Amino acid sequence: MTKVSIGFRGWRFEESEVFDEDGGYRPLPEMDEDTRERIERIPTLSGQPCDVCYLEDEAGERDSRNEPTAVYGEPGAEVLVCDEHEATFYYWFLDAGGDAHEGEPELQDAFHEWVAAGHREPDHYEGPDHVETDPENIPAPDADDLYGLPVDLPEDEQARLDLLEGQDPDAIDGDLDLDADYPTADE
Repeated sequence: MTKVSIGFRGWRFEESEVFDEDGGYRPLPEMDEDTRERIERIPTLSGQPCDVCYLEDEAGERDSRNEPTAVYGEPGAEVLVCDEHEATFYYWFLDAGGDAHEGEPELQDAFHEWVAAGHREPDHYEGPDHVETDPENIPAPDADDLYGLPVDLPEDEQARLDLLEGQDPDAIDGDLDLDADYPTADE
């Protein structure tokens, strides 16, 4: 089976999982959950800046932000890096202990903390070599395929969600005290 990247390097997909026999995208419901989550995230990630550029810009070290070319991590907690900073991520992940967060949502926060603390790869570190084969030949996704399909569920199987908060309002404890002092990581 062939692995392919779509939109960004980093996330790899089984070609047969994403594309049908005619080379078009499979409908999202036919994809496994992990693949579907990642495919659905790609349009959202496209307009974001490189995480390292963004953190450097916030610290006053940079005047511009590069578009990311690679995505790593789990959907919803991704690390986005441009060509210039992919070596930074690789060094952190392979040589500075980042692999301890592999497959975990904490990977994003741990990498951001490492970068914000001023850490970078050594000057001699070159990062990965990539081989791109025929990237223009991958079909553009149909925008209609990127959104979930409506599913009719029996009422007892439907979840009640507050779309503004993203939580089940019935699950919220009425005795929640938002003014309480909770311990922090510093304590």
